[in-house]
Amino acid sequence: MKISGVDIRPGNIIEYEGGIWRAVKIQHTQPGKGGAYMQVELKNLIDGRKNNVRFRSAETVERVRLDTKDFQFLFADGDMLTFMDKESYEQISLPKDLLGDAAAFLQDGMDVVMELYDERAISVQLPDTIEALIVEADAVVKGQTASSSYKPAVLDNGVRVMVPPHIGAGTRIVVDVYEQTYVRRAD
Repeated sequence: MKISGVDIRPGNIIEYEGGIWRAVKIQHTQPGKGGAYMQVELKNLIDGRKNNVRFRSAETVERVRLDTKDFQFLFADGDMLTFMDKESYEQISLPKDLLGDAAAFLQDGMDVVMELYDERAISVQLPDTIEALIVEADAVVKGQTASSSYKPAVLDNGVRVMVPPHIGAGTRIVVDVYEQTYVRRAD
């Protein structure tokens, strides 16, 4: 489906210069002289490159629709991750760097959504939040009672997050997977 260059929105996936790109950020600019344009930060879904491109309203780009399928994470083997299709039980292995920092939050049996382009997996989406156990938390510094004071803590998957002073080791918390931030104490 063709769309105008100024109709691109964050999250849109477009075909540009022979590659598949996701629009990360957009900025609409209307200079005093000349026509308006859309400044778009693109990320290549195949190799991870980033690119900044200006699209004028007269330009059109091909918007790509990705197929999504439910998969389940099975196990990690070195730098490869193995997932299972929940319908056909077929297994697929993908490199860990396809997930970026979110790979640390994968848990055995976790349900994920895989985005496919021409039957090829190009991205894996984890749930937005997960529960994790704090294994190590720094002690609270006396006198540091300001509401914005957070302390570092280490989760059971090795990721460091900042938590409020009242959270200690052994506490289960809810963590935002993509921001790697504390959300709330787990129920």
